[in-house]
Amino acid sequence: MRRHGGARAAAAGGLKRLRPNVAGIDLGAREHWVCGPAGTDGTANIRTFRTTTPELERLVVWLQEQGVVSVAMESTSVYWIPLYELLEANGIEVVLVNARHLRGVPGRKTDMLDCQWLQTLHSCGLLKGSFRPDESICQLRALQRERANLVAERTRIVQRMQKALDQMNVQVHHAVSDLTGKTGLSIVRAIVDGERTPAELAKLRDKRCKKSPAQIAEHLTGTWRDDHLFNLKMGLRRYDDITRLISEYDAQLSRWIAELQAPERREQTAPTHPNAAKEKAIRARGDGAKRDVLWRFAGVDLTRIDGISASAAEIVLTEVGLDLTKFADESHFVSWLRLSPKLSISAGKPVPKRNKGTGATRVAGVLRMAALALTHSNTALGAYSRRIARRKGGAVATFATARKLAALIFRMLRYGQDYVDEGVAAYEARFQQRRLHQLVETARQLGYQLVPALEAA
Repeated sequence: MRRHGGARAAAAGGLKRLRPNVAGIDLGAREHWVCGPAGTDGTANIRTFRTTTPELERLVVWLQEQGVVSVAMESTSVYWIPLYELLEANGIEVVLVNARHLRGVPGRKTDMLDCQWLQTLHSCGLLKGSFRPDESICQLRALQRERANLVAERTRIVQRMQKALDQMNVQVHHAVSDLTGKTGLSIVRAIVDGERTPAELAKLRDKRCKKSPAQIAEHLTGTWRDDHLFNLKMGLRRYDDITRLISEYDAQLSRWIAELQAPERREQTAPTHPNAAKEKAIRARGDGAKRDVLWRFAGVDLTRIDGISASAAEIVLTEVGLDLTKFADESHFVSWLRLSPKLSISAGKPVPKRNKGTGATRVAGVLRMAALALTHSNTALGAYSRRIARRKGGAVATFATARKLAALIFRMLRYGQDYVDEGVAAYEARFQQRRLHQLVETARQLGYQLVPALEAA
């Protein structure tokens, strides 16, 4: 720890300090600069601490000695996580500020000035913290995100396996629709084990395959080069290893979620799904147990929402948790997910939209995939998506449907409102009624009165 007594506090510019007992921390890879409450003579109270765990513990003790009740710091890389967790464990409020919101402030050229500026803004109540769920949800989120990384890595390995097969002109992707399905993997494993006869490979087809053994065998004659076969063998081995790791992550997630379940629901199963076909599909994919675990954890069944699978519900719950009271309403929640339309207007004219590089959140990505799955569904949400697509195109329809899914999820988690699909017919009737009301109101404003065609005749 180093003391910097010669530094002077930056001028507050006449701003009223609402919370004097706060601190600002500028984070770094090797050291953290901390600005505590100013001294009685107005001098800046600045210290630097290294990033080792003993130094972080001394930092927390120093803040407690200064009477600090709240700390503001930027979310710099992952350097903030150990300190955040340590401060939170010691009962000090932490306001995690998006560095993007502060980097444009002029005149901040050093770490010393950065921490002073954070302390000044925080004491004036001008900083807004980023959303971070409870600690138990953060633990689930860490596992879920690493599992997603493994799934992405497995996908790349499947692509390399497909490349090795293509280089040998073994057209498994023409014989079956999914290389990682039961038939596809059975054929790949047989090839790795030394089988080369197309007819014998075709016998491994699942009985549910639409193509006959003869049709499949036609695509399974290859050049069988040793280098490509070895690449295929190593790819299959990595695929199996990662699949095993994903299974271990799934088991650990299920155990931790089970520990967070409400005691009164631990022995219960999820209520019957209102859509029998969807419940059957969930059970067929092997997600029935996951759906029960998530219902016992959350108290609501997110799979009741059309397009939301058990896996999608798991991602949503492990990313945002159950406590959404930090969001004032569903509009704030949708905006946090970056699913709100950009309304850039200046002087009454649209401002060209620029990509700020913020990207989409993991939850938003899942909801977009769910929205795509609803495109051809015989549901009210599917009818909504198709209506938007006719007017503004498929991309806008996907975005709008994802936004509606986010609002429905917020209502279920915040207020416990179960979603009930009203059906395509009811949705279309309600839409036509709203459209008719708009036409009648427009005619009235123009001094006309609409008359039904039968009455006019």
